[in-house]
Amino acid sequence: MLNEFAQFDRLLRNCRHILIAINPSDQGDGIGAALALKRAAENLHKHADIASTGFVLPKNLKFVSGAETVKPALDRLQKFVIKVDVREAPVDSLSYDIKDGWLSIYLTPNKGVIGKNQLRTGQSAYKYDLIIALNVPELSALGDIYQNNTDLFYRTPVVNIDRNPGNEFFGQVNLVDMTAIGTTEIVYRFLKEHLPDALDTETATALLTGLIATTHSFKSPNVNPGTLSLAGELISLGADREKIIRNLYRTRSLAALKLWGQALSRINYYHDLKLASVALTRQDFTLSGATEEDAADIVSELISTSPEAESILLIYETAEEKMVKAIYTAEKNPEMIKRLASFRPEGSNNKITMLLPETTLAEAETKIVEKIRTEKK
Repeated sequence: MLNEFAQFDRLLRNCRHILIAINPSDQGDGIGAALALKRAAENLHKHADIASTGFVLPKNLKFVSGAETVKPALDRLQKFVIKVDVREAPVDSLSYDIKDGWLSIYLTPNKGVIGKNQLRTGQSAYKYDLIIALNVPELSALGDIYQNNTDLFYRTPVVNIDRNPGNEFFGQVNLVDMTAIGTTEIVYRFLKEHLPDALDTETATALLTGLIATTHSFKSPNVNPGTLSLAGELISLGADREKIIRNLYRTRSLAALKLWGQALSRINYYHDLKLASVALTRQDFTLSGATEEDAADIVSELISTSPEAESILLIYETAEEKMVKAIYTAEKNPEMIKRLASFRPEGSNNKITMLLPETTLAEAETKIVEKIRTEKK
């Protein structure tokens, strides 16, 4: 009986076109793992696409080769097929036009007649014959990529790669390792064992980028000697650690730094919950000149500057009137994520985002903190 790595290897070698689907809330680990898998697939002369619902490439990941190819949605999954029996009425000419939203196709036989009995319609097979899902405990966490294409996922083999203890083992092959530092580690071990030729400089750089991002430059509490050994192996394969660090952490704009300063000066720490919370107003964005993308980066900064906190809550006013967005990260307390379902969060694993309409910053913080306090009892 083949183990999970061997089963994955067989599927990878026998497929033609792969969809690599990433958790929408993942901006580092999943992208690094996905790009490494895409390069490995191409090394086997396979086609591979990476998609993540609503994806916008973060500025600090633009340096990673291939990152610009990640798609925000799926398209052209199938072809609509029209078949015409022309054995008794060979076609002399074909033309078409589009009017008022209707496509008209004109077939002119050089003899005989083409009627409705000579027509057949149907759908082609899906263009993907293998799906790899990264960093999602359940398929619904992929967002619209899954919700709008459930039949694709039902009819196509799925390889599930994750480290989340709440993973539902939804794949035909499940590479779920709760001891792994991230999916980049699982993907690296697979490539090292089955596709070592794919571990070139660019693949190693993608994997090390994911590893550094998910550990916040090796500052997260789950870093262990094996993590550092893995990083060393990737560097020996040609991964450029200095380039990664420079792009991930040393290219912040002055506006982002101003926003960070405002955030770090007003941290609320709830000792009973081991929760660090920060609230930002629209005026904070205006005065600093920063964007919402800069705000999301604050979470990583809070994690590294608040080592005693088990969870981080960032809430801020969006451009929409009376709309508050919250980003909740619980690396040391991931079971709390599911307990906030009443806020209809997006994301999974250790990080979710929530939208709270018709709410002020103070009200939003009170609601979320009290919910966490209630659920923790």
